[in-house]
Amino acid sequence: MTSQQGEALRIPAGATAAKPARSPRTRTSPKAPTLRYERSFAALGHRVLAGCDEVGRGALAGPVSVGLVAVQLESVRALKGVRDSKLLTPADRQALVPQIKKWCPAWGVGHASAAEIDLLGLMGALRLAGTRAWTQVCETLTPDVVLLDGNHNWLSPEMQASLFDEPVEEEDAACTAPVHTRIKADMTCLSVAAASVLAKVERDTMMVEYAAQHPAYGWEINKGYATEAHRAAIDTLGPSPLHRLSWRLGTARSPQDGPAQGPLGG
Repeated sequence: MTSQQGEALRIPAGATAAKPARSPRTRTSPKAPTLRYERSFAALGHRVLAGCDEVGRGALAGPVSVGLVAVQLESVRALKGVRDSKLLTPADRQALVPQIKKWCPAWGVGHASAAEIDLLGLMGALRLAGTRAWTQVCETLTPDVVLLDGNHNWLSPEMQASLFDEPVEEEDAACTAPVHTRIKADMTCLSVAAASVLAKVERDTMMVEYAAQHPAYGWEINKGYATEAHRAAIDTLGPSPLHRLSWRLGTARSPQDGPAQGPLGG
C-alpha cells in the first residue's frame, strides 16, 4: 500500500466509518403448504387423514362453514396452486375447486346458519357444521384422524354431563376420529388449505345468493363480514333474518346493549 492510499483510508478522529448500503428487502410470498406434517401421522399407524378448516367465524351474517378434505396417507401426492383461501383471488379459488375434488378421495362442506349460531353459540355451531361435513366424507370413507386448523378442538362432540341427559340429534353422526389441532395449519398443511378453499367458495356463493334477497347489506362484496358500510346498513334498516342477532351488529351498539332487535323482513 502506498502512503497516498494509506492517507485515503484514514478516518478522521471522532468519525465513524460509513456502513455499506443495504440492498432493499423484497417481500416473499408464503411458502406453499405441503404434506410433510400430514405424512407424519402414517408413522403412528393412521391411513386416512382429514384436513379441516372453517370460514365465516367472524361474520355478522350468514352461516359458519366447515370444510373437510380426506387424503390417503400412503398414496397422496402434492397439488400445485393450493394456498390458504384468504391468500387466493376468487377466480383462483374457483379454479381450484374441481382440482381439489378430483385430487382427494372424499370431501365435505357443512354449514350452520345464523339462527343456529344464535341458538348454540359459535363453538356449538362450528361443531354442528363440522359434523355435517364429517357425515358427507364418511359416505365415501371414514378418516381415522383429523387435522384441525387452530388451537382449540371444536369438532369433537362434547362429553355428556350425565348418563341421563337427552342425546343430541347430531351426536350419532359426530366425528369419531381423534382430532389434532395445529396453529396456522391452513398455511402449512395441504389438506387443511384445500379444505379452507372448498369451504370459502361454498360460503361465498351462498352469500352472493343471499345478497339478491337482501341487497341493501352488500353481501355480494363483504360476504357478511363487518365492514363499515355493512354496519351502517344495519343501523339504518335493522338486521335481516340472516344476521346473527346475538352479536353486536350496528355501529351504535355496545356489548351492554344486548342482542339486536329484529329481524327485519321475512
